[in-house]
Amino acid sequence: MSMRIYIHIPFCVRKCKYCAFFSVPNRAELYQPYVDALCVELERRATNEPVETIYIGGGTPTVLSIAQLDRIVATINRLYSLAPNVELTVEANPGTIDRHYLKQLRSLGVNRISIGVQSFDDRLLRSIGRIHTVRDAIEIVSDAKSIFDNVSVDMIYSLPHQTLDDVKRAIDQIKRLDVEHVSSYGLELEEGSEFYRLHAEGRLPLPTEELDEAMYDYVTTELPRLGYRRYEISNFAKPGFESRHNLGYWSDAKYLGLGAGAHSYDHVERRSNVEDVVAYIEGINNGRDVSTLEETITREIAVEEFCFLALRKADGIDRRHFQKKFDTAIEKIFGSVIDELALDGLIAVDDDRIRLTERGMKLGNIVFAEFLL
Repeated sequence: MSMRIYIHIPFCVRKCKYCAFFSVPNRAELYQPYVDALCVELERRATNEPVETIYIGGGTPTVLSIAQLDRIVATINRLYSLAPNVELTVEANPGTIDRHYLKQLRSLGVNRISIGVQSFDDRLLRSIGRIHTVRDAIEIVSDAKSIFDNVSVDMIYSLPHQTLDDVKRAIDQIKRLDVEHVSSYGLELEEGSEFYRLHAEGRLPLPTEELDEAMYDYVTTELPRLGYRRYEISNFAKPGFESRHNLGYWSDAKYLGLGAGAHSYDHVERRSNVEDVVAYIEGINNGRDVSTLEETITREIAVEEFCFLALRKADGIDRRHFQKKFDTAIEKIFGSVIDELALDGLIAVDDDRIRLTERGMKLGNIVFAEFLL
């Protein structure tokens, strides 16, 4: 059975106001000790299982030098069995990379790059704490397109002070850039972020529900019109350019997470590494286990997660895969739930699959909750 590798690089230049991910700004003195520790962890957890995808995320992995990233990739190549067509993605942020850096990434074997653009409006970029400008983003995406065959951009809608025209201009810019993949997320107020605090204090001017829905409708209608298939609730790709790594998460694949704050899943248990860079480095250097058990995967948990993760994908739940994995028909467990959701127009059901409808995509969290046992 194959697996995925996720490498977490928790460093960034400045923490964005919407971000609640584990990240540490302005700690360049920790970069090399962290890379050293990460390579030790890679060695300790090496496995012979074939690796289908590698994803280096953060934080901002591209605050590291090429030499540091090279050491991480070389360690993986030396210790792990990589599939011939392994997908190797690096997340990058404008303002931390240039054309030369991108060429060097490509020389390391990176074949997919995900660029955190978030907005094509300088006013909005400043308001959410990004360090780059629109010009920076356009230049670096254009450079990436000339170097990589597979370029993805991230964008966020429903930002404070954002208008529908702002979103339309962003989609127009994506059309001009002609990237292969787009991840488009509605702003989520997550505990631990500055925006969460400002909202709790009543000081965050968010779009109305009606405007939020209009932005969602525009993005989910216009990107498919431009040739991007919506293959997951928030992800759109030209044919053949879906993120294989993320599809693994939604398809119950095993993954090994390395680095501070990374998570691992092997169908038996879910573990997480300590969310403290110094504690992670010291723990690795002293031979301690830096991970803790989050949960043991019971049959009930496995059934729930299989369903609501698969439903995130446009292809939905594969009935035969469910039957093979759990030795029972999905209707034996969720028959009444499926009937009710279909009656409400939230899912579509046929002999092979159970999928979210367009309305179900919009109300996904309501559907997912119904698959909790």
